[in-house]
Amino acid sequence: MIKLESAILSVFFILILFQHRELSAQTSEVNLSIEEISITIDSINHKLQDNYVFPKIADQMAEKLKANLKEGLYHSLVNPNDFALQLTKDLKSVSNDKHLMVVYNPDIIAHEQALTNEDRANEKAEWAKELEKHLKRDNYGFREVKLLEGNVGYLDLREFVDPKYGGETLAAAMHFLRNTNSIIIDLRKNDGGSPWMVQLLASYFFSSEPVHLANHYNRPKDELTQSWTMPYVSGIRRPDVDLYLLTSKKTFSAAEALTYQLKHLERATIVGETTAGGAHLTGSVIATNKFYVRIPQGRTTSPITNTNWEGVGVKPHIEVSEEGALKAALDKIRENSSDNE
Repeated sequence: MIKLESAILSVFFILILFQHRELSAQTSEVNLSIEEISITIDSINHKLQDNYVFPKIADQMAEKLKANLKEGLYHSLVNPNDFALQLTKDLKSVSNDKHLMVVYNPDIIAHEQALTNEDRANEKAEWAKELEKHLKRDNYGFREVKLLEGNVGYLDLREFVDPKYGGETLAAAMHFLRNTNSIIIDLRKNDGGSPWMVQLLASYFFSSEPVHLANHYNRPKDELTQSWTMPYVSGIRRPDVDLYLLTSKKTFSAAEALTYQLKHLERATIVGETTAGGAHLTGSVIATNKFYVRIPQGRTTSPITNTNWEGVGVKPHIEVSEEGALKAALDKIRENSSDNE
């Protein structure tokens, strides 16, 4: 995720790290007036045009909402949650962007707008403590590390956690897998996370000589940055190990980034299903005192393909069902082993 505006920093922590709390949050559902509907659409359109990664598509989405409003298609959507869902659907019908979302939550917005800078700093520190507890409880996304028959290492990774939390666990996992002939990283239930963990994990499978992984464009800042493999990692590198990534249609965002990068660098064999197709870097922007918008503000591209997996996903080398991916990878490993004897 890209860094968000400081004005909505605590919303970021709530959204990304404690989504279940957001979904269960109690908010008063007061029916919207026609005037509120119109003001909300106007504000969302301006936020999109200022922040969305593709300006032309932002204009097209804005025209879609304005046309629907003019035709009266939103007038009956006085329930704010129904209105937010319909706006999300309409925006996605133009952009096909799976990260884009309109959210109704006046409680979070009111809380955020009432914070002073000192309050925000204190709350950020408190959420950081809660975040670490949450991540530790889930073992920083590392569900299982084990040795399979044939000296095949297996890592089930469910989340890409910032290396300042998960880096030590990654080093321990790579230490455990240090003597394996092949390594399988299971991303079938991984829905993304930190791009810095993508960078760190990828670094373990190359030498210390930096390799260009991706380019990143931030629309609000009009800023282009790059990510490269790291010259130093605290664990054991495996630059020559036979590497396989397992994917499913639920593999999303940062998990797709690793998959796409290693596929096009010809460093890993991808086995499973075509991934979900979410490549944009997203931030949350307050639109009104009742609605905020999760807006894709940045774009990651490969220096090899000059594009990414947005809307299309990452196609595997070996296409099989989610359930059959592990067996297919093991079969391929055995096949390669027989060929090399």
